[in-house]
Amino acid sequence: MDRKKLLLLVGALIIAVGTAFAARSLFMGASAPETQAAPAEPQGPKVLVAQRSLPTGTIITADSVSFQLWPKEMVENAYFIDGEADMAKLLGTVVRHPISAGEPITQGALVKPGDRGFLAAALGPGMRAITIPVSAKTGVAGFVFPGDRVDLMLTQSVKGDDGPELKASETVLRNIRVLATDTSTTQETVDGSTVVREYKHVTMEVTPRIAEKIAVAQTIGTLSLSLRSLADNQSDLERAIANGDVNIPEGASAEEEERYLQSALARPQEGKSTFVTGGDVSRFQRSSMPKKKEEVAKEVATAVVNAAANTGAFNAPVAAQPQRPRGPVVRVTRGKATSTVQLDPSGAKALNEATANGVDQTRRMLPAAQATVR
Repeated sequence: MDRKKLLLLVGALIIAVGTAFAARSLFMGASAPETQAAPAEPQGPKVLVAQRSLPTGTIITADSVSFQLWPKEMVENAYFIDGEADMAKLLGTVVRHPISAGEPITQGALVKPGDRGFLAAALGPGMRAITIPVSAKTGVAGFVFPGDRVDLMLTQSVKGDDGPELKASETVLRNIRVLATDTSTTQETVDGSTVVREYKHVTMEVTPRIAEKIAVAQTIGTLSLSLRSLADNQSDLERAIANGDVNIPEGASAEEEERYLQSALARPQEGKSTFVTGGDVSRFQRSSMPKKKEEVAKEVATAVVNAAANTGAFNAPVAAQPQRPRGPVVRVTRGKATSTVQLDPSGAKALNEATANGVDQTRRMLPAAQATVR
């Protein structure tokens, strides 16, 4: 083999080996996973942020806020810093203006108990605060805390003119927010457990009309609290949305929609009350309102009349009262019986003419009849 062909063969071999290595590297590089750099965690202190949207008047609880890492260059002096802020003192404070979810909470956004205007800040727009007396029996044995929602029951005795009283209890108001128990707006905790204590007064958030109803209800009977489940509020909200009671404008942002839903969720309910009477509890109690003496006398008279009718006391013939004739009448005698026939004015003239014609015809026929008899 000459030198030229040998060089060509060696060059082709070198190119083939290089191509094989290049293809191998290409396939191995495609199958190898690409490593991505892990996102850098924010370096800085932890600040207090809202876990959910907090409308004006929201009472701060342990599940509504938390500490979160925040970039150091964005931390402001008004923020609550982990390790510096006392969380026990923040619980029970009230939001002064709306705070969005994930937004840092500033010191000026909260009103502490005892500060001027604290209770007014806890009230929503257009709402009022009213206080009612309770006891261990009517106040759920102290298991109602600020921020909970309750139903209001009215128990009363209704007495009529006669007979036993009617015992009745009804739920007159629903979904009312508790603002304070006695003078406390916070939940006292010891070693991480909530302290249950008795109280004598409960302050609630209501509308002006509901405040009037509660003032009247206190004079009627005994008011009792019924603690609501957290799931009830969500189910009531879903029911209100299905019924069209909650109207969200078209094109509303997520924050606006959340605000509308929170407003509907916090709205007290009235008018749809349920009731239980003594007859529903015991067979020896009444189940309807006591009747008045007039109603009882009327029922007795009706029963007497019905009994007399059933025994045939009213089946005897009753003599008809003679009616005074009006207009022209004719007396008709048949044998010994005489009856009176009343005529209308239009037919009186025709009757007179017919009678006159009949008399003339009788007179004309009378001579012929007499001659026949002779």
